[in-house]
Amino acid sequence: MAPSGRSSVKRRCRRCLYWIPVLFISIIVCWSYYAYVIQLCIVSMDNVGEKVLCLISYHFFVLLFVWSYWKTIFTLPMNPAKEFHLSYADKELLEREPRGESQQEVLRRLAKDLPVYTRTMSGAIRYCDRCQLVKPDRCHHCSVCDKCILKMDHHCPWVNNCVGFSNYKFFLLFLAYSLLYCLFIVATDLQYFIKFWTNGLPDTQAKFHIMFLFFAAAMFSVSLSSLFGYHCWLVCKNRSTLEAFRAPVFRHGTDKNGFSLGISKNLRQVFGDEKKYWLLPVFTSLGDGCSFPTCLVNQDVEQVTTPTGVSATAKSIDNHPFPAKPLRESQSHLLTDTQPWTESNGNSEKDKLGMSNPGLTIENET
Repeated sequence: MAPSGRSSVKRRCRRCLYWIPVLFISIIVCWSYYAYVIQLCIVSMDNVGEKVLCLISYHFFVLLFVWSYWKTIFTLPMNPAKEFHLSYADKELLEREPRGESQQEVLRRLAKDLPVYTRTMSGAIRYCDRCQLVKPDRCHHCSVCDKCILKMDHHCPWVNNCVGFSNYKFFLLFLAYSLLYCLFIVATDLQYFIKFWTNGLPDTQAKFHIMFLFFAAAMFSVSLSSLFGYHCWLVCKNRSTLEAFRAPVFRHGTDKNGFSLGISKNLRQVFGDEKKYWLLPVFTSLGDGCSFPTCLVNQDVEQVTTPTGVSATAKSIDNHPFPAKPLRESQSHLLTDTQPWTESNGNSEKDKLGMSNPGLTIENET
């Protein structure tokens, strides 16, 4: 077999292996359904009212849990828009020029009309050599998916998918409903679990299903509660998991709160404006995933100061750390408390600051 053929077989095998965690979770859920519905409710419960109430409540929780889990798995991650990709001529020019000022000019020309505010640690424009594109803010290259993912949070093996802009809401709901699912099982199974140890249950196979069901639900509840709490904190701070470990770098420097607009607006970025859809696994997140409002460009009343203790309003007015580019229309209503940057204002400052940093260099970031 040719080397390319062997490589293709390896990729297929690797793809199949990636589904093992999802298969494991699916088997656990199927078994828990059998253990709860058949062995606990139908076989072990004597009170008809309790049985009906538990069955209705259980199917409500399992429906929301499975729905959100399904959406997290099968919602494709969004990739950068076409405007961020290099044209064929730009690719040739970039490859032809030696690393230095010539390549910097190519990237500066490409990035000056894009809503890009973040940089690499060295101050360079964020460029992906594998995808051959200028990275939008909060976009990262996933080594597993081998593509750039918009607002990438992390690659989750339990859903065999990248968690990013397109499915982050679904992931949060999956954590929330799986936690509620486990807590509901623990609460309703507790009295029968106690009967197991006091020999109050008949010696049948239901006895062992009830015991293991309680243990499994309790263990998953502990792990899910910590993970869900952590992601709730991230949403309130408007950070991704990657940004929590490494703060985004702007032209003025590192700022972990650069994208935070205050708790209420941070929540709306993920869940949308219509609260009636917040608890349903349907896509309602604001924006396009390519551009995000920042407290450094548009000061919000809920975001009073930057980490350095300097007012962000003063920083944006006095230092003008960013090129004056308007935010996308899909994001502008998040910043109704402040006046947006205008192109005319940017033109008056362009000569003083320039649209690029002469010290910028090309740096591939993975």
